Amino acid sequence: MPGFVLLVRERNDADPAIRVGITVSKKVGNAVIRNRMKRRFRALVSEVMPIAGIAGADHVLIGRNSGIERDYDALKAELAKALAKVKR
Repeated sequence: MPGFVLLVRERNDADPAIRVGITVSKKVGNAVIRNRMKRRFRALVSEVMPIAGIAGADHVLIGRNSGIERDYDALKAELAKALAKVKR
């Protein structure tokens, strides 16, 4: 199971910007853990989204419990795989 859920929705407007939202619910852990996950997601987004993101779409990453201790490279591979799947 991946460490996050990815939701993508096209905006159908003329703006080609890639917008990203990140959320981690209180079910995942305390504030320290949630903020750490958000920081990791922001780093992932800055690396992966310019290359694999969908222009003119909103992307939302929802953190899950399985993403707390997951390796950064594994999360990066999962995000790239999820974005490739959405593009199809």
